Amino acid sequence: MMEVCGSSNVTLREFGCEQSLLSRPDGSASFIQGDTSVLAATYGPAEVKVSKEIYDRATLEVLIQPKVGLPSVRQRSQEQCVRETCEASLLLSLHPRSSLTLILQLIHDDGSILSCFLNAACMALIDAGLPMSCLFCGVTCAIDADGQIVTDPTAAQEKESRAVMTFAIDSTERRVIMSSTKGSFSVHELQQCIAVSQKASEKIFQFYRDSVKRRYSKTL
Repeated sequence: MMEVCGSSNVTLREFGCEQSLLSRPDGSASFIQGDTSVLAATYGPAEVKVSKEIYDRATLEVLIQPKVGLPSVRQRSQEQCVRETCEASLLLSLHPRSSLTLILQLIHDDGSILSCFLNAACMALIDAGLPMSCLFCGVTCAIDADGQIVTDPTAAQEKESRAVMTFAIDSTERRVIMSSTKGSFSVHELQQCIAVSQKASEKIFQFYRDSVKRRYSKTL
């Protein structure tokens, strides 16, 4: 892991999560970061259309539903980011010639939406009991006009920043398994944002553990 420079303040908004909210999916979860809120549902392994069948692993489909209307180009790009992250952590080879579907419903967007999608997706996959090589979380960083790194920025902070980056971090080695960037930044700033995200991921994985522990301590 890279070192975080002293000027970078790793602060995250309040988290909230609830699993098994929905009865029909095989796994579901709501995830809240500040005022950003997402609902995730996962279905499968199930039968797959012959045209989409892959002989040695499961086919994963990710769909993002906006609050109103049809998905935009930005949401199609976010779908690809979430799918690539899930494919890197799920053991899809255990379910060949089958399909997995992950549906993400946007409830409210107040910044850091892609990281919220990633976190909701991971909690829904955990709820479904799907085999994974590691967990993952999403962390969004923004670089403001003064060059300061803001973690988990709000929509207003994103608007005022010159660069916004989202990283998917794995739970075993804190590696970056997916990145999405927008704006202008230097190589040093990118490295600092990765280091900050790796540091912030520790808090998110601890929240995952606490959330799952609370859920199962109630059911036992």
